[in-house]
Amino acid sequence: MTTQTRTAAPPTAAFAAVVAIMVLFQAAASAPTPLYVVYQRMWGFSSATLTLVFAIFVLVLLATLLVAGALSDHVGRRPVLLAGITLEAVALLLFLFAGGVSTLLAARAVQGVATGLILPTLGATVVDLNPPHRPRAATVVNGVVPVGGLAVGSIACGALVQYGPDPTRLVWLLLLGTLVLAFVAVLALPESSARRPGVARSLVPRLGVPQRLRGDVVALVPVIVASWALGGLYLSLGPSAAAAVFGVTNHFLGGLVATLLCGTGAVAAFVFAVRRTAAGRASVTLLAVGTALTLVGVLTGEVATAIAGTVVAGVGYGASGLATFGRMAGLPAQPAERGELFAVGYTVAYLAFSLPALAAGFASTRIGLHTTVVAYAAVVIVVAVAAGRRRWWSGRSAA
Repeated sequence: MTTQTRTAAPPTAAFAAVVAIMVLFQAAASAPTPLYVVYQRMWGFSSATLTLVFAIFVLVLLATLLVAGALSDHVGRRPVLLAGITLEAVALLLFLFAGGVSTLLAARAVQGVATGLILPTLGATVVDLNPPHRPRAATVVNGVVPVGGLAVGSIACGALVQYGPDPTRLVWLLLLGTLVLAFVAVLALPESSARRPGVARSLVPRLGVPQRLRGDVVALVPVIVASWALGGLYLSLGPSAAAAVFGVTNHFLGGLVATLLCGTGAVAAFVFAVRRTAAGRASVTLLAVGTALTLVGVLTGEVATAIAGTVVAGVGYGASGLATFGRMAGLPAQPAERGELFAVGYTVAYLAFSLPALAAGFASTRIGLHTTVVAYAAVVIVVAVAAGRRRWWSGRSAA
């Protein structure tokens, strides 16, 4: 049962607004990536500290998912969306006035709370508002936007840092302006999930999937781990590795490292979705082959080989997003179950996104960035191959 009260935006406009907010939040999450090198030079901290700044966001996000992942299933979507946008604005203000690592850590922590609140709510809202005349729209959005938004944030911030004035402030001012628009848009949204009791009980840290859906979700875990672990490497150490291994010092090109993976992934996911091509089997194969090719480029110092490998891996990255989160959107979950379902998916994804990257950051101070990247890539290849050996893609709602 859903509620569609108040004077609200037309259904198509409401759906488009939610998609735009999803892009905005993923872009904001990846916006610091090209700036990490700048902050590192300004304040003189190590790669281990840089990775901690990256990881604190994800660890706080995970804690928020555990506590509040199902909150919108009880209080409605709009209140949680508004709270997430408000907290994101606080985080951007901290970024704007950051003068050292401690403020940077605080900004990422608050951003982690905001993102942990809003991501599962946005995923559920997209399903709630899916236009009846486009039944696959929610599947496509949940498969494409998570990687596409990361690409937008990384390349846009990289361009602003390299070519815009006041690189450590301009990006945050622009994002704050778009947040104001997002807040106004949410005020006009229809409420798509009825209030129900159990709010206090839902805040007890837990994650759960209805028994009838559990097999489908568990089957997606290996490919989520492989793809998001690779994304974590590119968004945390990617620009630093490009500088150390290939001598890339241009901040726009540094941001392009992550965009090559995420942007290619977004395009690939969209093409797979439009053509209705089964993405499951292809995703893990392309992840493994592309990462192996990138590894060859790193070992030989051949930039062209590394770029080609990143593009191939990016296609696999996008295909995996469609075959996992896209498939999750197509599962027969009730409206009151959708927030928690997406919270489970994002928890698995961000664990894979953060913990290996955090370990790599600390390892790089001991064994060097080059060796760390080589070892990390090898592990991703092994996990992708292991995922490919399971027939996880043959389940229900294959994307």
